[in-house]
Amino acid sequence: MAAISATDASAIIDIRDVSLAFERDGIRTTVLDRLTLGVRQGEILVIVGESGVGKSTLLRVLIGLAQPSGGTVTIAPTRDGRAPIGLVFQDARLLPWRRVLSNVAFGLERRGGSRNERRARAQAMLDLVGLGALGGRWPHQLSGGQRQRVALARALAIDPGVLLMDEPFSALDSLTRETLQDEVQRIQAATGTTVLFVTHDIDEAVYLADRVIVLAGSPGRLVATLDVEIPRPRRRSDPALAKAARALRTELSAGSAVL
Repeated sequence: MAAISATDASAIIDIRDVSLAFERDGIRTTVLDRLTLGVRQGEILVIVGESGVGKSTLLRVLIGLAQPSGGTVTIAPTRDGRAPIGLVFQDARLLPWRRVLSNVAFGLERRGGSRNERRARAQAMLDLVGLGALGGRWPHQLSGGQRQRVALARALAIDPGVLLMDEPFSALDSLTRETLQDEVQRIQAATGTTVLFVTHDIDEAVYLADRVIVLAGSPGRLVATLDVEIPRPRRRSDPALAKAARALRTELSAGSAVL
């Protein structure tokens, strides 16, 4: 395990001393405590930790759905001067009254452009996730794995500099999950998008990640980082992945015991 380091001046996301607390019925609860982290351009950063340590909350802070109680979050602008962020949830959250192609194009409607341009972009993203022929179907006609691919295509359609993925494969069967893990790596390599991926699955974490961060405690704190320096494409049978998974499990146990 690498030591926890300060944020990098070249990071696409710079998180400094971020805390988040809320008050309900007069009781104040702190979810995140003085979290400092730099996210590198083009990396797949995986966030692990037990339930309740603030993994999903951190993603909500980054996308602006939750405001930190303290600290700062800075997201570097993309090449066009904006810093779009895409988000893929645990469930696909497709609009049932829209066909697949229209679902993918949904996020583009706020960005202007002609209907033909939006449809062309949506079709390109469906092609990218391997569902190019299914644009005319309704969401209920798709399998769970296909719906998650559509959700991924929708998030990618806005050309995000950063893609947030909140346990997107946890409800899928193991074979579909492995297929989509490979798809994420392939698409990330093709687009160069920075990915933040939340998971409870240790094997998934080390298979996907360039770097893993461990959150632990209540409130959640950053307790360790792991650089996964294994060349891509990766093989699940690689002993180096098993070694990395053992190291990560050790750090999770240590973090939980200390905090």
